[in-house]
Amino acid sequence: MTWPKAKLKFVARFGYGDALPTDEVQDGPFQVFGSNGPFASFSRANTGAPAIVVGRKGSYGKVNWTPEPCYASDTTFFVDESTSENHLRWIFWLLQTLRLDEGTDEAAVPGLNRESAYSRHVLVPPVPQQRAIADYLDRETARLDALVAAKERLLGLLAEKRRALITRAVTRGLDPRAPLRDSGIPWLGEIPAPWETERTRWLFKERDQRSATGEEELLTVSHLTGVTPRSEKDVNMFEAETTEGYKICLTGDLVINTLWAWMGAMGVSPVDGIASPAYNVYEPGDRLEPSYLDALVRLPVFAQEVTRYSKGVWSSRLRLYPEGFFEVFLPVPSLSEQRAIVAHIAVETKKIDKLRIATERSTTLLKERRAALIAAVVTGQINVESAA
Repeated sequence: MTWPKAKLKFVARFGYGDALPTDEVQDGPFQVFGSNGPFASFSRANTGAPAIVVGRKGSYGKVNWTPEPCYASDTTFFVDESTSENHLRWIFWLLQTLRLDEGTDEAAVPGLNRESAYSRHVLVPPVPQQRAIADYLDRETARLDALVAAKERLLGLLAEKRRALITRAVTRGLDPRAPLRDSGIPWLGEIPAPWETERTRWLFKERDQRSATGEEELLTVSHLTGVTPRSEKDVNMFEAETTEGYKICLTGDLVINTLWAWMGAMGVSPVDGIASPAYNVYEPGDRLEPSYLDALVRLPVFAQEVTRYSKGVWSSRLRLYPEGFFEVFLPVPSLSEQRAIVAHIAVETKKIDKLRIATERSTTLLKERRAALIAAVVTGQINVESAA
């Protein structure tokens, strides 16, 4: 099929959104759209219905759709029936193929340059065919979106199963028939009868050795990945000019990000290295298997427990100092049982992770298929009448 080509400026005019007035009612029947989508409601609208709202500043280039009138804020452009004679839903799909996030102003705050967007050449089918394209893409992308949503729900269930498996293993052991007793510790609840509990002050000693050169492997601590070498992570944060005086950390040491402990930023180091002076490093005694300890301290419930012993005025500014950490109680199974628990976790999480990786891969392929389908239909590579 042969469609005429035109610049985007002749297909749809981008209207500028308006600053949200502060002297009018901020709560009303109309959604307020910013670059990322709806974020508030307002007493009046400044677009028709339906409307396309395109991010202009911040998350520029993001294309939003609303079937109802809305208020487009001053960080957006909008397209409605007053700014285009073409089928709006077709324009919505067309805009998603133009990679508008690549056209930016040379300004302190990057944003979508309207003239740059207007200069793009696009294929323009007749309006009846635009309508057929929009209907086809609405239907086909809805099917793909449903599949993606199902896979994302599965990913959530797998993550939940993984957490539950680890939590049960490190706090209840591996034998479901083992007699239990009340640990006397609220966050632990019942534990296997043979297990001991111990305050951390008797299980660890603080390590406060400092690096003379700063040349050791620099470690970082995250609530997502525990302790990892900084070189293995894509970190864009400020880096000190020198790491002389950073804290020495040996393999098997527990490292806690003092400021973010309440989020679970802690773990056992897999390598020798150095950590920020703002972190605390603890050397575990011989009653704890490092891998068991790592699984234990990275439980969300453990992060909640140490929060009780953290100091600070606001929750986001809580700090876990050694005197607070040394008040916490831990379960202490025998070393042989700790090692068996670690081995069990490794085997079972490997199965879960294998399924997770496969699901993530198929989800990525579905999203790629969705984008390719939109591009093929909008450019006429797929005839929607014959495809239907």
